[in-house]
Amino acid sequence: MVTRNKIFNHDIMTCTHDAVLGNYLYSGRVLGMTNPEDIIQLHPDLEPEWSAIADHYARIGLSHSAHVVWDVALKILVDYPDYAPSVFFFGDATHETSPDKDWFRQLDENWFSVVEFINSKNNFIHLTEELDVSVPKTLCFENKANLKDTTHLPYPCYLKPAVSVDGVGIQRCQDEAHLVHALETLGPDIPLQLQEEITATSFLNLQYCVTVQGAERLAASEQVLDGFSHMGNRYPTVHQPWEIVEPMAIWMVEHGMKGLFAFDVAVVEDTSGPRYLAIECNPRFNGASYPTGIAHKLGIKSWVSQNFNTSCRSLKDLDLSGLEFDPNKSVGVILVNWGSILAGRIGVLLAGPIETQNELKAALNQRL
Repeated sequence: MVTRNKIFNHDIMTCTHDAVLGNYLYSGRVLGMTNPEDIIQLHPDLEPEWSAIADHYARIGLSHSAHVVWDVALKILVDYPDYAPSVFFFGDATHETSPDKDWFRQLDENWFSVVEFINSKNNFIHLTEELDVSVPKTLCFENKANLKDTTHLPYPCYLKPAVSVDGVGIQRCQDEAHLVHALETLGPDIPLQLQEEITATSFLNLQYCVTVQGAERLAASEQVLDGFSHMGNRYPTVHQPWEIVEPMAIWMVEHGMKGLFAFDVAVVEDTSGPRYLAIECNPRFNGASYPTGIAHKLGIKSWVSQNFNTSCRSLKDLDLSGLEFDPNKSVGVILVNWGSILAGRIGVLLAGPIETQNELKAALNQRL
């Protein structure tokens, strides 16, 4: 079977909230996952940074596409029918009515439909019930009018819109008073769910890649959190609960899923050992996908990805001398989300054992 070259458009504007800092600059994250024969679409604001990121990747031995289209319009994908499309999200999660939705549906109706279905947290819960997948206690409602009794609920709990972009609208409700107030902020026709708060020791990201063989296990990583904010991922992890989500992964592929997707899984430590609960599915690439892809290409066995604030506004102002990844030692800093430096943010992979990761983080912070 001949593998088609790909055209990558990983602009996230059809699956992100406008409040995300520099979100229009994120298309560059996928560069390190591309191959030389591929095509990549990048936001034109990133063009002045191209030589710096290309030089960085050349020094660390990371191959990538040099065929750049400086435009992230989805319609450009049509101009390259011989290239398999790779997109961040196969659909549009931000707009109810969107010409992009129709375009994706026409391109691959099954892929579009499974993404749209599982992107609903309520549909996810219904599927876990059908497939006997363990989840926290969760109550689903078509709208807030259907929530008649707010007294006998598993407080504290989380109020979640069934479709939430970047966690917008998700609120922690300590008690009934908090929930009543939170419900007032939701529109009358928004599907929602209430999910019990669980005491998790960690949260996992279980990534799959769809191949001709089916749902292939890609990587299990542990989320790095700052409170409730996701800061990055650490690989490897001792937790490997693939059997928890495997039935859902198989179901998704059977219904037309393609590309990458991932599950969030909570780890709850009991006296008898860890217990695993599925939280949601991201039917798309996610923040862990990009460092995972780079690590696989470079054979890196231990790494952490993390986002940093920086006073630098261009890669040429960022000094990585002495910290940059050394392919002979498999240790050092690799730029992943490099385009967001224009907005004072940067995403990196820190390769090496945990002690080395911490040393690299401390040294990098001094230069940001």
